[in-house]
Parts: sequence; structure tokens; C-alpha cells
Amino acid sequence: MIKKRTAAQKAATEAKKNKDDYNRWRSRQTSFRLSEEEFAQLSMYVKLSGKSKQEYITDRVLNRDVVVQGNTRVFKALRDTLAEVLAELRRIEAGGEVSPELNGTIRMIAGIMDGLRGEDDKG
Repeated sequence: MIKKRTAAQKAATEAKKNKDDYNRWRSRQTSFRLSEEEFAQLSMYVKLSGKSKQEYITDRVLNRDVVVQGNTRVFKALRDTLAEVLAELRRIEAGGEVSPELNGTIRMIAGIMDGLRGEDDKG
């Protein structure tokens, strides 16, 4: 049997979604435009972080550290992105140059892997 949520349950869920870690209302919106390449790069960074796009962008804009929590979703994103990086490196192996986007992707993956390695050393 499927239960319908009451109006109070819906309101509680919405209130929870619209508050930050300090229980402040998130009532303000902002937007900006990106090129297709920038959007793809941002989406990939968000996927690798394991955070929502809102959380990732907020952390970056406010100059906070983006802490990646290792989980299956992050592992799959790393695996898929590494496969894409490998394919791109094979494509440019014949003497092409590494694009700034690919270089940024490699640096981000290396940072995540270093952080995950640090977690293994602690635990």
C-alpha cells in the first residue's frame, strides 16, 4: 500500500531542503551562464565530489574546502572519469597537447586519490 504524505510532512521536507548546516533559510537564488565545456567540467567535478551541485558550488564560491567522502557513488564517478581520461590520453598520445580541462581533471582526481589514501592510513 502506498501512503501519501501529509501537507505537514511535505512542508517539513521542504523546510529541511531550504536550510543550510546552520539552520538558516536558503531563500535567495542566483544563476549564471556557462559554455558547454564549462558546464561539462563543472558537472564532472560535482560528480567526483559526491555532493549536490548546490553544495559544491556554494563551497567553491565561498572558498571552503570541498571534502570528498568516499562512497560507492564517488568510486563509480572516479572509475568512469579515469576511463575517459585514459581514452583522451590515448587519443593525444601521438603528439597532441593536454588541454587545460583535462589537466584540471587529472589534478582533481589526484587530489581525491591522495585524500582517500590518507583516510586508509588513518583507519
